[in-house]
Amino acid sequence: MLLAHSEGTIERNTFRKASFDVVYAIVKAGGRQEKVSVGEELLVEKVDKAVGETIELPAILLVDGAKVTSQAADVAKVKVSAEVLGAAKGPKISIVKFKNKTGYRKRQGHRQPLTRIKITSIK
Repeated sequence: MLLAHSEGTIERNTFRKASFDVVYAIVKAGGRQEKVSVGEELLVEKVDKAVGETIELPAILLVDGAKVTSQAADVAKVKVSAEVLGAAKGPKISIVKFKNKTGYRKRQGHRQPLTRIKITSIK
């Protein structure tokens, strides 16, 4: 947030200084966009990699302190790497099919396979 003074100078709000020291990236992971920073763990769509292997996620946006990088040519140089921690399953989704007056009922469940990853570096 910028503050304007009566003499025409503009300065950043002092109570928000801590947020400008953070480095994070918006990455594309499994058809979704996720905000990640180094050390974060998150669940993404299933990745066919073994536990301990490293994967690279394509970056869409990079915020390094007060500097924001969003140009396609500059963002293509950004490397976001993550380590695979293991497999997981999403929440149970119940599917129920029903047809009136015929007694047709069908129940089915689904749990989406996911992969837990940890962001190791943003370069």
